[in-house]
Amino acid sequence: MLSTGSAAPPLPPPFRLAEPSDAKAVVHLVNSAYRGESGRVGWTTESDYIDGQRLDVDMFAELLSKPTTTAVILLPDPSNPSTPIACVEVELIPSTSPTSVYIGMLTVKPDGQRGGVGSKILAAAESYAKTRFGAQKAVMTVLELREELLTYYYRRGYQPTGEKALFMYGQPQFGIPKRDNLVFVMFHPFLVVRLIREEKSS
Repeated sequence: MLSTGSAAPPLPPPFRLAEPSDAKAVVHLVNSAYRGESGRVGWTTESDYIDGQRLDVDMFAELLSKPTTTAVILLPDPSNPSTPIACVEVELIPSTSPTSVYIGMLTVKPDGQRGGVGSKILAAAESYAKTRFGAQKAVMTVLELREELLTYYYRRGYQPTGEKALFMYGQPQFGIPKRDNLVFVMFHPFLVVRLIREEKSS
């Protein structure tokens, strides 16, 4: 179990933890990948279902205000290290047994998708969750309409829990829905089992 006074473990290069100075770059990355016409370049866009923003500077600052339970991991652009090309959020879920984390906001720059970047930063998030928080289980939510994204997580070992959650209607900070039937499907893998399996195969 995490000691709240412990330092965060280092991430293997080139990954790094986000800092307050990354706010504008991360907000732009996330919103450009999930909203508007820019997101249509990639395959993770939610533009057909949701308008508005996915993240703003205040929401990003709130994530970073909880360093003992939450981290945002970045993958910098090799040609411009101050600009991230991918990010992901890892958050400890309190009082869970086995120890669990929420993994969310997985984002890859639209024109950099389909190159394996998403799998790499997801693997970094899973490894960080285990070393930082002692997590044995991860939880993730995916829009039920996003069949290609559901298939992606199936391939990564995530399985549906059978639980579903309604989109955050009436909370425009999370986006403005274009439909009245948006539902999240909940997924989880057991991290310890998969990490051991991957270590043996590497």
